[in-house]
Amino acid sequence: MTMTPNRLTRRGFTISALAGLSVTAACGNGVGSDGSAKIDARVDATLNQMYDLYPNTITLAEKSTGMLVMPLVTEAGFVFGASYGQGALRVGGVTVDYYSSTGASAGFQIGAQQYSHVLFFMTDDALSKFRRSSGWTAGADIGYVVSDKGDSVATDSNTLRAPILAVVFGQAGLRVGATLDGSKYTRIIP
Repeated sequence: MTMTPNRLTRRGFTISALAGLSVTAACGNGVGSDGSAKIDARVDATLNQMYDLYPNTITLAEKSTGMLVMPLVTEAGFVFGASYGQGALRVGGVTVDYYSSTGASAGFQIGAQQYSHVLFFMTDDALSKFRRSSGWTAGADIGYVVSDKGDSVATDSNTLRAPILAVVFGQAGLRVGATLDGSKYTRIIP
């Protein structure tokens, strides 16, 4: 019996990469760690960056009943993709819970990217539904706040009617056309 060398196929590569992302995401169980302090520091830095880049988000923050801040979400994919990040829910400027964000996608894609996003809960009902869920999935109820001139974030009356508003941005500025549809948010203990 002759043995042939083991070839790494695209499917094998993709499954291995996604498994690695899942294992990495599951490593921290929070016992004896300073995970919450690290997340809070990243949340503070992310909010400061967003307020500096898009000053109109200060008004959104003041009008919101709560904000979910995801300082860093990493997406990677080769035909199939996955994303993961951790953040904090703030109500009245105070962290009340920690969350992870996960997502999966399929289609023509290759590479990796990182970005930050903030969900502004504009009504008590929207915030309450989010906090009561055992795993909330982003969908059509999110309104996206997009840059109309590159230096400010649009806050027109149609956008402000959405119960949840999202700002998605990265190191190089706003990611135009970004979507969080299908992202699942789950409460964690960092």
